[in-house]
Amino acid sequence: MDEKIWWKCTGCAYLVQQDVGKEPPRPCPACKNDCTFTNVTCYQPECGGPQSGNYDPTLM
Repeated sequence: MDEKIWWKCTGCAYLVQQDVGKEPPRPCPACKNDCTFTNVTCYQPECGGPQSGNYDPTLM
């Protein structure tokens, strides 16, 4: 499985998953604003770790 990163829009909470190394979208596809995106990828064992492909629910 290719490694992915989950990005969350700080404006509308839209989630998008992209390949590692790819920047988050600009503008946000959901709210159409030039929002900041934060990495909410799971890096903790409690949510499956980085190989799981999950986002971290504690960051939501």
